[in-house]
Amino acid sequence: MASTSLLIKAALLATVTVTSGCGFQLRGAAPVSAALQPLSVQCVSNVPAQLCNAVTDQLALGGVTLADPAQASYRLRLTRFEQSRRASAITLQGAAAEYDLRQRVWVDLQSSSGLPLIAETELNASESYRYDEDQVLAKRREQQDIETALYQRLAQQVIFRLTPMTDARIKAIEARAQAQPPLETDEPQ
Repeated sequence: MASTSLLIKAALLATVTVTSGCGFQLRGAAPVSAALQPLSVQCVSNVPAQLCNAVTDQLALGGVTLADPAQASYRLRLTRFEQSRRASAITLQGAAAEYDLRQRVWVDLQSSSGLPLIAETELNASESYRYDEDQVLAKRREQQDIETALYQRLAQQVIFRLTPMTDARIKAIEARAQAQPPLETDEPQ
């Protein structure tokens, strides 16, 4: 009995050692490069506070230094948000039996000088849920829970978009922007 317990402990210790040594990480917020620090997060008025908070919470959890826009080297902007709900299944009586809840947010990343590092990008999340007319209050609560889960998914997508922004990549974008000739205008000089 004692040898079985000792064997289990040894196997567990070996598993932990191997997984930590190979770089295994639990699923969660992806690491954001230190090159993007300090970072400000700006949400326009129609972006739900819960979504904005989910993004800032995940950034803070990942060790990103957050700052006011005036002090930040980079600005992450959530520029637009849309949510829609549509019936995806109908009962024989013509009532909605299932709804599809969709959320979309548009984000971009700029340097403090206004140079776009990530052009405005649309991110999507959706979830379906059953609807029962006899349990309206419970279904409303379920919809709120799904909305919260979708905010978290969108926040994770935002973080994943920031992950490849290393110092080398930022410098390459800045060099490319400086190398481009100014746009010509059609106006005579």
